[in-house]
Amino acid sequence: MYFRIFILIFVLTSNFSFSASAKDRLISAMVSAYETSGLLEQNRAVLRAADEDVATAASQLAPVVSWASSVSHSGSGSSSFDTSADASLSANYTLYDGGKNSLGLEAAKFSVLATRSKLVNVEQNVLFEAVTAYLGVVRETENVALRKNNLSVIGEELRAANDRFEVGEITKTDVALAEARLAASNSALAVAKGSYKKAVASYVAAIGEKPNSLEYPNFAPEVPSSLESAIAIALTEHPSINELKHLVKVSEINSKIADLSTGFTISLGSSVSFDEEGETSGNLSITASGPIFSGGKLYSSSRKKIALNEQVLARLYSSKISIEQNVTNAFSSLQVAQAAKSAAKEQIRATEVALKGVKEEAILGARTTLDVLNAEKDLLDARMQLMSAKVDENLSLYRLLLQIGRLTAEYLNLPVPQYDVEKYYDLVKSSPASKMKNGRELDTILRSLAKD
Repeated sequence: MYFRIFILIFVLTSNFSFSASAKDRLISAMVSAYETSGLLEQNRAVLRAADEDVATAASQLAPVVSWASSVSHSGSGSSSFDTSADASLSANYTLYDGGKNSLGLEAAKFSVLATRSKLVNVEQNVLFEAVTAYLGVVRETENVALRKNNLSVIGEELRAANDRFEVGEITKTDVALAEARLAASNSALAVAKGSYKKAVASYVAAIGEKPNSLEYPNFAPEVPSSLESAIAIALTEHPSINELKHLVKVSEINSKIADLSTGFTISLGSSVSFDEEGETSGNLSITASGPIFSGGKLYSSSRKKIALNEQVLARLYSSKISIEQNVTNAFSSLQVAQAAKSAAKEQIRATEVALKGVKEEAILGARTTLDVLNAEKDLLDARMQLMSAKVDENLSLYRLLLQIGRLTAEYLNLPVPQYDVEKYYDLVKSSPASKMKNGRELDTILRSLAKD
């Protein structure tokens, strides 16, 4: 939808190796979430606003030129009225400010880098929500299918129990046990159907469309093979770490700017005036100014910037600890899910053998109806555990990618038009005027945004 509008901002990825994997419905779901996410659009706009802060800071290094004109009509009593007109052109340029304006430009640039990292973090969360919603529907779909199958099996067991009761092989107690288990199975199926509807609602919210015949993912993303390498990648690549590193630079620069606020400024000014008779006059001046006393305001501001810098440093330290913990948890969850899947497969094999034996023994009278029902329940539990382990394994893979900072459209090579974070910045970084080429391109983009 936005490709036409952002023709100057978006670039299509040239390597679409996932095109062949488009049949993987999870990939399609992530593509849909990426392309329709209002949260991504919102934060892209935030990034463009940060880009404009660079343009504003750059303009402080340029001279300021302005004009003024006036027409006056004066007179009193019976005297004649006098009309006069004049126009003036003035310019002002800062020769020296201790480097405050240059530092302000640097701070704005680091703010842009921090905002870009924040956008990556938002992208990760959007894609992970899509994965979570997709696997949630898969889990609940299979849950409903297993519950329906179990209900059918228990129904058959109840009919068999009634037949055996009629011929006197079992008692009414056995029939009642089968009826109770059938009622419990009906209740479990109703709960499963309710959970499925909730999962579908979450899917629509995250991906923007209703699910259709979802399957287990047939693609497994590449993740680090060891916990140590996962932590090392996270501390280097996670967007939250990079965002805070850039914010530390911003706070350091702002602290320097606050220190310079007690210094002086030298500026060059000039003006030219014209009156209605065509006479001109002008002047050229050099002005130096600086604070003498402000009640401690400037020193307080400097101390505040130092405190804010310490705050961001503390956030960076805490974030590193949290990310290490999150990576460890995600890596452990993946190992647990993989082990649980292997164990569940073995459990199903053994339970199927046991169920077959119990049914044969029940026919011979060595087992009761309750034994058969318990064996059926054991098999259902084993299948539920396998289903849950398979979903958890897939979810843990993407959670690990999220925690190390690689759950992005670029890393997964999703077949989507990826947002070029540098294109808009390159257009505005020099603070172009509206009549310049870059300014006209920006005006075109903004008009397209407003029209859309």
